Amino acid sequence: MTVTDEMTGRSGGRSVVEDLAASGGLDELFERIDSGQVELTGSDGLLPALLKETLERGLAAELTEHLGYEKGEPTAVARGNARNGTTAKTISSEVGSFEIEVPRDRAGSFTPRLVRKGQRRMDGLDAMIISLYAGGMTVREIRHHLDSTLGVELSAGTISKITDAVRDAVLEWQDRPLEEFYPVIYLDAIRVKIRDQGRVSNRAAHIAVGVDMEGIKHVLGIWVQADEGASFWAHVCAELANRGVNDVLIVCCDGLTGLAEAVEATWPDSVVQTCVVHLIRSSMRFVAYQDRKRVAAALKPVYTAASEDAASSALAEFAASPLGARYPDTVGVWERAWERFTPFLAFPPALRRVIYTANSIESLNYQLRKVSKNRGHFPNDTAAVKLLWLAICNIEDKRALERERDRGKPAGKRRAKPRLVEGQTTTNWKQALAQLTTAYPDRINPYL
Repeated sequence: MTVTDEMTGRSGGRSVVEDLAASGGLDELFERIDSGQVELTGSDGLLPALLKETLERGLAAELTEHLGYEKGEPTAVARGNARNGTTAKTISSEVGSFEIEVPRDRAGSFTPRLVRKGQRRMDGLDAMIISLYAGGMTVREIRHHLDSTLGVELSAGTISKITDAVRDAVLEWQDRPLEEFYPVIYLDAIRVKIRDQGRVSNRAAHIAVGVDMEGIKHVLGIWVQADEGASFWAHVCAELANRGVNDVLIVCCDGLTGLAEAVEATWPDSVVQTCVVHLIRSSMRFVAYQDRKRVAAALKPVYTAASEDAASSALAEFAASPLGARYPDTVGVWERAWERFTPFLAFPPALRRVIYTANSIESLNYQLRKVSKNRGHFPNDTAAVKLLWLAICNIEDKRALERERDRGKPAGKRRAKPRLVEGQTTTNWKQALAQLTTAYPDRINPYL
């Protein structure tokens, strides 16, 4: 018996099963299960039968409490109400479908709480369907999965309504108030396929991730638009400002033309930092495959330089080398992005690691791309935002389970990944924040 069981005087479910197993009370049942005479799930399974018995007993107890007398007791006229038979109802659950008998009263005033009026599914089944949907399964795939594994038959419309139930939560999340100040915000977009007027087209799902003063990362919102353009990013920034973001110190993004100007139109004092990883990828487009490792090694002194002057010298040295002469377009990529590339060179190493790349949002995008790819395409923009939001929640739930399993283990034996976005603490954040405070005391101190 657990400590909780000892304190409450009750036996937990595990304790009951262990006692029955030790007494041999489950031997015959296990033999019938092993021989195939008894199935665990499905319409004729053991678990649905146990759940049916539990629900019916609970409903009978609720009616007894409502009427004020036990079943079988004389029904005095003074009571004014009495039992009035039962009504059959089919319930779908995560262990299969089954039929229960819901008791009635003559006055019609009985409102069951265990199985609500109009309820046809157990709440656990809805949660399962939403989890499968968040994992990337389509409505038809979920329908087939439930039918083949649990024997639960639900229409495609019912499954769609279940997943649509999270729409209000998505809207509330998308419109929630934000912090007044974020030291760092990452901006990026992924491609999703949307069906529009009978045609499937690529659209951009714009995603913003903010780092607050505690170093905690949060997905600030998801917006779907036909193309990833500076004008729409300007709309995203304006919406973030309308939700309370008055100031941002550093905005890390890719080198999209006009994006820096769109950011500065909303937060004029912000520093726009081009993601160095995006910059390296862009410059590698012009390099032959067999030369990419050598070019990457030759460019490393540029973005690891101690100062802007040292970076300029390193780029000039690369341009004068045989590799630079062979790939002048690679040099041109760095020269054109120079103004937006160099801000992070003025900071110490701990802060550079925070702002030189948008990998914090790239790791999220990688997970979201897997989910959206499985779906193929979405019927509309709202469906795409809904799935991406559910995927974020689902990914974090998986990591939370892994962290729970690793709790108490030595640091060297922990295998769980940190929180993906909601609640993930930026590496070396205290050191980075101290360096930001030194560099921008007037901007940071008011929010400390």
